Amino acid sequence: MRYAITEKLELKDRKLGAFNSLSDHTGKGGKRNQMGTFIGHILPGVGFIFIGLWHLFNVVRSYVETPWNYTSRAWFPTRWNGWRKYMEPLAIMLGSVVSISAELFICPAKHQPFADDWSIPDNHLNNFEHSTMSLFFFIFGACCLTSDLTKIHVPRGLLHLMGAFAFSQELILFHFHSADHMGLEGHFHWLLQLPIAVGLVCALIEVAAPKSFVVSFVRAVSILYQGFWFVQMGLTLWIPAFTPRGCFMSDKDGHKVVRCESPEDDMRAKALANLYFSWYLAAILASALCLYVGMMCHKSKQVQYEPLETNLKIERSLRDVEAQISPTSSNGDGSVTTEEMQGLTAIELRAR
Repeated sequence: MRYAITEKLELKDRKLGAFNSLSDHTGKGGKRNQMGTFIGHILPGVGFIFIGLWHLFNVVRSYVETPWNYTSRAWFPTRWNGWRKYMEPLAIMLGSVVSISAELFICPAKHQPFADDWSIPDNHLNNFEHSTMSLFFFIFGACCLTSDLTKIHVPRGLLHLMGAFAFSQELILFHFHSADHMGLEGHFHWLLQLPIAVGLVCALIEVAAPKSFVVSFVRAVSILYQGFWFVQMGLTLWIPAFTPRGCFMSDKDGHKVVRCESPEDDMRAKALANLYFSWYLAAILASALCLYVGMMCHKSKQVQYEPLETNLKIERSLRDVEAQISPTSSNGDGSVTTEEMQGLTAIELRAR
């Protein structure tokens, strides 16, 4: 009993010490720093969700419309004219610029990421890593925009390769992150690397196999999944209401981490993260398959109506031609002329 009370008091002291350390380190900007990190997960997540939905919809629509002539695309233009046609690459570039500006100039206390001697301080290494990821996505968006505006010849698969470079840098910088994510935070970041790796592999395969609908479908799902997992990370790691039971936010060397009260609580939190990962995957796959089935059913109904209308038009054309055939337009013996036979033959061939 005495040991349990002592352990609870020590835990309370650790929580209070972590809070005081956080307040001393950040002062009045502590809340802003916490919200900035939360927004730093939510905004990229929302961006990936929109891009993933856009790709998934267009990949399925392109395949349903022409399954025999499907070709993957690195980006999809809208059906509008003017600059609105390039909303996807423009959104990628704008989001990248906002991310770089926030990481290097808006969020830092001095509004610039360098130390007094113009070196990169340790606490800003992760800012440069995040902005470098955004830089590669900006390059990808710029390549997509420039290649279409200038109408220059782009070798097949080059834009997919640029997308693969962006995914590869994201994967490398998250895998070797300077923040050294530990515990539950590290587990969430490790799971994040899985959809990034899937997107990288699919982009590379599309360079060699641009006709594969399955590869494009999986890549779109991986982008969408990455967005939802970013959002889940922001909620679980930065909102106390979503933090697993038995875990709390603490401060370690100026970096906020989620700690758990015991190894059992840590194991439970990681198990919940695994369940979240699987549930998100199940929900996204089910939704993507429903989208595919719905579009296929809609297309099949159109295919059924179109031949019926075509046959009615052909029958009307046959009746018109037969009505025009008369003894005066035929040979003297009542036989049909060569021109009339050719017209009937052409209509019959169309009917077949």
